[in-house]
Amino acid sequence: MALPAAVAAMAGVGLGWWAPAGLVELWCLALLLLLARSSWKGVGLALIVALAAGQVLLAKGAELPLGLLRVDLVVEGHLETVEEEDRLTRLLVRVDDCRPLAAESLPCDRLRRVRLSHYQAPDMSPGERWALTVRLRPPGGFANPGTFDYRAWLWREGIQATGYVRSDPAAERLQPAGASPRRQALAHLEAQQLPPLTTRWLAALTLGAGERLTRDEWELLNASGTTHLMVISGLHVGLVATFVLLMARGLARLVAPGSWRLAVWPWWLAGMVAIGYAWLAGLQPPAMRAMIMTLIGLWVASGRHAPGPWQAWWLALGLVVLVDPLSAWRPGLWLSFVAVALLILIWQGRARPAGARGWGWALLRTQLLLAPLMAAAVLLAFARLAPAAPLVNLVAVPVVSSLLVPLGLLGWLLTPVPALSQLCWWLFERIALALITLLELAVAWLPLWWPSPAMVVPLAFMLGLIALLWALPGLAATLRIGGSLLLVPAMLGLTEPSQEPGTLRIRVQDVGQGQLVELRSANYRMLYDAGPRFASGYAPLAALWPPGQGFDRVMVSHDDTDHAGGVSRLANEHRVAEFLAPPRESIGVPFTPCVRGQHWQRDGVTYRVLWPPEGTEGLSSNDRSCVLEVTLGRQRLLLTGDVGREVERTFLRDVAGPVTALVAGHHGSHTSSGPQLVQTLAPHHVIYSAGRHNAFGHPHDDVVRRFRRAGSCQWSTALDGAVTLWLGKTEESRFQSARIMPWRRSGVEGGCHAVESPH
Repeated sequence: MALPAAVAAMAGVGLGWWAPAGLVELWCLALLLLLARSSWKGVGLALIVALAAGQVLLAKGAELPLGLLRVDLVVEGHLETVEEEDRLTRLLVRVDDCRPLAAESLPCDRLRRVRLSHYQAPDMSPGERWALTVRLRPPGGFANPGTFDYRAWLWREGIQATGYVRSDPAAERLQPAGASPRRQALAHLEAQQLPPLTTRWLAALTLGAGERLTRDEWELLNASGTTHLMVISGLHVGLVATFVLLMARGLARLVAPGSWRLAVWPWWLAGMVAIGYAWLAGLQPPAMRAMIMTLIGLWVASGRHAPGPWQAWWLALGLVVLVDPLSAWRPGLWLSFVAVALLILIWQGRARPAGARGWGWALLRTQLLLAPLMAAAVLLAFARLAPAAPLVNLVAVPVVSSLLVPLGLLGWLLTPVPALSQLCWWLFERIALALITLLELAVAWLPLWWPSPAMVVPLAFMLGLIALLWALPGLAATLRIGGSLLLVPAMLGLTEPSQEPGTLRIRVQDVGQGQLVELRSANYRMLYDAGPRFASGYAPLAALWPPGQGFDRVMVSHDDTDHAGGVSRLANEHRVAEFLAPPRESIGVPFTPCVRGQHWQRDGVTYRVLWPPEGTEGLSSNDRSCVLEVTLGRQRLLLTGDVGREVERTFLRDVAGPVTALVAGHHGSHTSSGPQLVQTLAPHHVIYSAGRHNAFGHPHDDVVRRFRRAGSCQWSTALDGAVTLWLGKTEESRFQSARIMPWRRSGVEGGCHAVESPH
């Protein structure tokens, strides 16, 4: 039943996410049919489907209703994590009770977990129970091609709302943190006279407290392909269970020399220790997954009415998905099970290695065979490749599994003898520092690579084929070698697809309440604006591209934070040949003034500055915005920054309509996009660069109606995510959106939809 049960659990997850009409009625009908036929196995599978689907449906139904936007809510709950970043504290709260302050508001009692920002928060610790007055919004994130999907991350972590804590009324601590072995262990670790790095790495490697690691340490682990070693995974739980099993079987052999092989209690003890260790690590999804896989692995190894390796694999998958259906969206689940599947292929049917040399070669072979498949899986899951990972893991895996983890855990066991405990942790520190040095050297030699989205799938496919060629049993050596000799040059020959000559790709990125437009032709790359910078200091531009990009020009329309917030990051992390900005503005870097009359041509595309004039005295910052016209053949794009209606009427003397596309001025504010501009330009498409659920009401309802009356097709980054427009291509392939809206093809406007004002 292992395989059918796993398939039933996955089917339940899929049905719960899809939630087609009549799902419950269809399930009840199927259950009645199975009962009538006395198919008890079928009934069991139907119940598994219902349990998995029900949990997913409940998770979807728990998301914050849109009607509670900008409504004050009182949330009472326990703090799961507390992360401090300067004046900002980030909280993950397990909600016990939620109620709106206003009696007429919608209920919020379905919320389970929320993620909050708290500025200038009081002292807070995980495990405490607090009453917080908050403002929440439904889970959401930016939608840009090839970037991290924050919305999907919130979903798979079971977070139903995000928001911030209100300062008035002040947060109130209701209960102190209760007794918790994990918190006590972390507190004991903090009290030791250990270097900060040792404390962080001990907390991560032995207690699963990965949040203690710094951002730089996580970036180093990502770049070296060793992130999997720093979470409580099957490696850690399996090591603990194996050690206890060996010790217990050794004791059983001393107590009952004649029948120690038949003793069952060592296996039970190893299983109980695996459960206890995962519980000590907080039973987070990786630890729980490792615990289930370890328990089933112990059952298989015991040989007592045990399933085969593949039955055990399916059983573990079914149990993990059934216990935590949202784990089906976590890349870690599939990375773990893909790795275990390959291990079964590698080891099944092979004789047990003999001696240290035999075990050394077997483990080396296993690591070499795992490397390409895990690289392919990471590439598909995270769109990145750590070239140093295969070589680094040959050293890092045995160092972590044979030295760091045992020394760290031994230090905990010897806590009653402080001198011995400190000795273990001092050795841990020495080895950890050596490992970090090795990782830094490897990353400096082979840095993390972010291939273009078009290269991810073919590269991952070829890496997976190489892994299977060498892992599948029974293949001829000539096939393995010949296939590898063909695939390796093919991988090295993969290049990023070049842009078709005579075309211009314009992408209005989704950066929230701000603006960033990328213009790219075959040999030219330009940005119009650099996106916002938020109060926390985060600039969305950081998530769009890895460092080291080259830009021929960056035109900053004006110095407002929602347009120029990413300039400093551009200057520090990327190569920008020239910045342009209006006279009298200050963007933090040297720039060339953009003034009316400037023009240049690249790859057959003409760029022309329509505003501002050389003398900008008396103009507001918004009205000094650079206005840019981009022309390719008979197609044109207009970018107007934040200029108001009076300035629009001025530069309209130099431009005629209709235009192909217009990025609406001032994010769709009523101060821009006046009637004269709309009537003169009559744009075929209008794009609003605005934040989802923004507090300004952008785009304004008058502006939306005005463009609708003009027959313009309207797009918004708040709804569509990043909007990509091609000049020089046919109408059918000209527009693409990163977020597919389900009603796009069914609206009255045909191939586009009407954008409605939030008000």
